[in-house]
Amino acid sequence: MAELVLDLAETVAGVGVKTAYGETIDIDGVKVVPVALGYYGFGAGSGGAIDNVQGSGGGGGGLSIPLGAYVGEEGRVRFEPNIIGLVLVATPFIFVVGHALKSVIRALKR
Repeated sequence: MAELVLDLAETVAGVGVKTAYGETIDIDGVKVVPVALGYYGFGAGSGGAIDNVQGSGGGGGGLSIPLGAYVGEEGRVRFEPNIIGLVLVATPFIFVVGHALKSVIRALKR
């Protein structure tokens, strides 16, 4: 079990700024830095069964959603959004806010 946890820790060690911001790309004098939302999940477990048989397992996964890119030229920087990625990220937030507003309106009607 301890080895499995250490292996997962090594895998997660690289998660950080590079997962959200890619490498800077230079295209015809214009610098482009891609931006993405990345998140990961990992789990592991072990246990014993009848007759001292041990078992263990683990798994993980991740997702990266491209949000857009920072574009720099002539001393100015602007953000160019990826509309589909932003909608994917905003949808759960909008759902939660809508549900909360519905609950508040129902409470105020009473």
